[in-house]
Amino acid sequence: MKKLFFLLLISGFAFSQYQADSIQFKKLSDEILLNGIAYDNLRELTKDIGHRLSGSENYDKATIWAEKKLREAGAEKVWLQEVMVPVWVRGEESLKMKTDNGKWKNLEFLSLGNSEGTNGKDLEAEVLMVGSLEEFEKLPAEKVKDKAVFFNYKFREDFVQTFEGYSDASKYRVITASKVAEKGGKFVIIRSLSTSVGDVPHTGVMRYDENFAKIPAVAIGNVSADELSKTLKSEKVWMKLNSNCGMKAEKLNHNIIGEIPGKKDGKVIVVGAHLDSWDVGEGAHDDGAGIVQSIEVLRAFKKLGIQNNHTIRIVCFANEENGTRGGLKYAETAKLENEPHVFAIESDAGGFTPRGISLDMTESKIKEVEKWAPLFLPYGIYDFSGRYGGVDINPLKVEIQTPLAGLSPDSQRYFDIHHTPEDTFEKVNKRELLLGAVAMAQIVYMIDEYW
Repeated sequence: MKKLFFLLLISGFAFSQYQADSIQFKKLSDEILLNGIAYDNLRELTKDIGHRLSGSENYDKATIWAEKKLREAGAEKVWLQEVMVPVWVRGEESLKMKTDNGKWKNLEFLSLGNSEGTNGKDLEAEVLMVGSLEEFEKLPAEKVKDKAVFFNYKFREDFVQTFEGYSDASKYRVITASKVAEKGGKFVIIRSLSTSVGDVPHTGVMRYDENFAKIPAVAIGNVSADELSKTLKSEKVWMKLNSNCGMKAEKLNHNIIGEIPGKKDGKVIVVGAHLDSWDVGEGAHDDGAGIVQSIEVLRAFKKLGIQNNHTIRIVCFANEENGTRGGLKYAETAKLENEPHVFAIESDAGGFTPRGISLDMTESKIKEVEKWAPLFLPYGIYDFSGRYGGVDINPLKVEIQTPLAGLSPDSQRYFDIHHTPEDTFEKVNKRELLLGAVAMAQIVYMIDEYW
């Protein structure tokens, strides 16, 4: 206790203040760990509704579900914010490969989100393997023309923080289709952005440069990628792709918003996550976990009768996965309505054990939050070194300079299942999920109390 008292004094955090806030931290933790319903809510979202791609019938069902859950949690005001979203449909798809003397065999794969397909026709091409974008850029167009280009770039395992590996590899998913189209290639194959030792393929968004043809782009799992790489070193390989995916007309979806008005002023604290998910799996870690954690924050505040100074607003964002239209619309509206935002926190890194809170704000604000570190340490929150908020809340920083934060769970297993059919309810641990909600509620309490 003496050591803690000394640490608090040198951090400028008064001991009496620490004691009062520590009591409130314990109340929030007890309420969520003993009475929390986030896990039950996640079961409903994933098992009763399932995956929830923007523009889908399931997203409409999830909208109704989220509105209901916010009201049940105690939101005093709930409303839907209109968002026009892109609509992408996967349809039936197949990918086959063969060598010179071999027979066609099926490969497990997934078309990348927003990719155009083959209109149900077979698209066949010899495979050209490259190890990196730098290597590809050096190739003459005549070598790429009419080929299927396989980018054999591995998710880097030397990054301890796996989101760094994801950021490093993501360009191969996002931009390679247009790069290959520019040189006349037929379609693109990438390694899934994954740490998995299995062969489950991962999807995820890609983008086209409108100056070039929109050729298909697909991902294969790591085992298949290893086998393909090995084969191509000694033999020629052909691929045959048949896919019906593509973009449809835009559709009206909604952000779902619920709040507890502030007792002191109308300044807003946003707690959010994205309600949409990819069209494979159940969207449990990405981002059903964040949705139910955000709703749990509101429920705990109401159940404990905390008299919040500022408005605490839960936002279930639309269309994070393949357009970020929900986050853009929310920030645009906040700016138009001249609505002051004190802070925004997002949970979109999975429902695993929380380790820290990432801070995307001014250095002076960061130092304020870091002074509170002794309060969080008993709950396993020790890392405040991250400098990122989240995709959905980032427009708030851009438009109205809102300080941002992101919940930082342990990320070592996240990219095993991220954007795959294996992102299911069974992969989420109840206690880990609830501890994430505890950390979010605690940081919201501190922001509301002192900012």
